[in-house]
Formats: sequence, C-alpha cells, structure tokens
Amino acid sequence: MIRSRLYNSTLRIYGSCWFRNASTMQEAKSKLRNHIAEKLKQLTTEEKKKQSDYVVNELFKLPVFQVSERISLFLSTDDEINTKPIMESIFERNRECFVPRYSKKGMEMVKLHSMEDWENLPMTSWKIKQPSLKEQRENALDTGGLDLIIVPGVAFTSDGKRTGHGGGYYDRFIQGIRKNQNKPPSTVALAFKEQIVDDLPFSEYDQRIDKVLYMS
Repeated sequence: MIRSRLYNSTLRIYGSCWFRNASTMQEAKSKLRNHIAEKLKQLTTEEKKKQSDYVVNELFKLPVFQVSERISLFLSTDDEINTKPIMESIFERNRECFVPRYSKKGMEMVKLHSMEDWENLPMTSWKIKQPSLKEQRENALDTGGLDLIIVPGVAFTSDGKRTGHGGGYYDRFIQGIRKNQNKPPSTVALAFKEQIVDDLPFSEYDQRIDKVLYMS
C-alpha cells in the first residue's frame, strides 16, 4: 500500500511540465521554481492586490492569528502576498512582531518595533528590507519563542508541502523551533493561487506547513 501511494505520487509529479527530464530532486525543485516564476510574471498589479487582500483577510479570520501574541512575519517582495497590512494589524493589536534576518550563519527572527521601524530598515541585495546585522535586536528564541510563523515560499500544495527559494532557511528554522519549543508554533503560508500545485518534490528535510492560504 505504501509503495503504491509513493508510486502514484511520483507519477503525479512526473506528469507536471516543470518536472519533465529532471533527474534529481534538486533539479525538479529548480524547474518548479522557474515554472512558478513564469506564472507570477503574468500577474498584473491589480490581480496581485486582489489576491493579497483576499489572503490577508482570510488570515485575519483565523483563530490562531487572533490569539497569537508573538508573530513571525516575512517582509514581502513584489512577487509575494503583501504583508504590510498584516504588520499594521499586529501593531494595532499591540502584539509582538518578529521578522527574519539572514546571514551566513542562518536565519533568526528579530523584533520589529513599529511601522516607522519597518520604514527605516535597510534594503538587502535581494531587494528585501532586513534589520542590519550590526544592530542589536531582541531574538524571538531568546525571549519566549513564537506563537505563529507566517511563511513565504515559491510553491505549495493545498495540504502544506512547500518549496522555498533554495536556501533552506525556513525549513531549518521551523524544524529547530518545533523540536526545542515546548509548544511548537503554528505555521501559515500565504500564496497566490498560481503558486499552488497538485504535488511537488518533498524530502525528509522539508517542513510541512500547517495551513496554506490562497484564493481558490
């Protein structure tokens, strides 16, 4: 039975245009990223806003968002669901907001204090805002952990499989916090519907997300 399920899953992936002729999982993921990138290029600014507004409102309805006090939020780029309204809501509710800070050592979640703080963040070479590595900021894992992690990504399945940008930052971070925090945080991914696929290459190191929000 297990072999049958694995075989059927492989067939579904192999039947997808981004998987054809891929000889390794890494190559399959690369093809998938390219496939999704082409789809996102076709989205108009208006369509992105429409889907972003929908997904953000769905997040606001989730009980886990409403009760979470310490929230990790990614700072979105033009090809991602706009997270600025989420940030505004977190501060309006007097909750604590933590954002990713990347370095050669990995990724940490550090505290963001206000919308003004966000506006003054420097831009990285990846064209995303990020707190400076030279700046001392509260690390979420040192001061109480997290209740909710809002996760970015390139592609998702509706049941929580995820393909990121290839650095493994979120997979390692989520794996670590699930192992070490007494009550693991909830994880929610935000996606355009063009980022949703029937199946995707998924290894033992990839972390499944609790819930994926998108406009169906």
